[in-house]
Amino acid sequence: MERRTLLQSIATTTADYRAGELAAPSPDHIDRWVRQFDEDVQVPLLSELDHVLKKTYFSKKAAVEFLSGLIENNGLAGDDPSIFWKRAHILNIQRNGHSQEEFIEIFEDVLEAKLGFGLEQCGNGGDDFIYLDDAVFSGGRVYSDLSEWIKTEAPQSAKVHVVTMALHTGSEWNYRVRLKDVVDKSGKKISFQPWRVLDIENQKTNKYNSGVLWPCELPAHPLVQQYLSVPTRYPFEPRLAGGTHWPFSSEEGRQLLEREFVVAGLKIRNFCQNPSDIMKPLGFSQFGLGFGSTIVTFRNCPNNSPLALWWGDPNASPSHPFSKWYPLFPRKTYE
Repeated sequence: MERRTLLQSIATTTADYRAGELAAPSPDHIDRWVRQFDEDVQVPLLSELDHVLKKTYFSKKAAVEFLSGLIENNGLAGDDPSIFWKRAHILNIQRNGHSQEEFIEIFEDVLEAKLGFGLEQCGNGGDDFIYLDDAVFSGGRVYSDLSEWIKTEAPQSAKVHVVTMALHTGSEWNYRVRLKDVVDKSGKKISFQPWRVLDIENQKTNKYNSGVLWPCELPAHPLVQQYLSVPTRYPFEPRLAGGTHWPFSSEEGRQLLEREFVVAGLKIRNFCQNPSDIMKPLGFSQFGLGFGSTIVTFRNCPNNSPLALWWGDPNASPSHPFSKWYPLFPRKTYE
């Protein structure tokens, strides 16, 4: 009974995942995914994942609510939002992927509903520029998009508002420091202001209170020992147990996800003949065992999340590595 309840709860939370592209997640779909783990951990894993996704899954409804509040946010738009937004420039400069243009479409719908006009009436003479995206993970995409814009199209003076539902603290530090150097070299005067619903701690200096999957210890599993035996530039550094639990239910629940996703991710890596160095068990990253994000949005699952959540393709031929793992959140790639 508990198993069915958990399967239904996760299906309900993630009901609009890639709506219109994939069938809505069903209890049977989630059950097929979790059966790839050892039987004795399946229900505890579902329980913890259910708890986490209730905090870190962003539905389209949540995106609309965030943008609706932002449009009339006095700190951003002042006393007359119509004046601000008619002057503000909405940037559409993402070089890879479609998350920005999809988020801009939602923003325009909300803008028309709240203020009665669309993007064609924006960008009239102001020096405020809006960079929209659903979430920021490493900060690399924000940096690459904005650094090119600063060098080419940006005016001599501008204030860039980085608007996103979720922001990892390490990413903000990363893109702000690197963009400052680009701005300094350009001779322009450009500042950056983030706006978000959720801050997720993931800086190395504060790893004990991180909000991402960051193991404090690793299981005595042959795949783990094999992986750790290979020299790497940024080796794994464990966190100390007992810090902030968010978004997890407890230290015990957190460690369960960390342990199971590390082992599953290493199995997935072994399905590939020559996996990339950044294809780490807890998500694409240069560091440690991977990025470890638990953020999933209605439009996609990031590759910065554990491989066990998104890697694989149930429609792949039996000879293809993708056929060897059934994904919970099939990921839409840039292509």
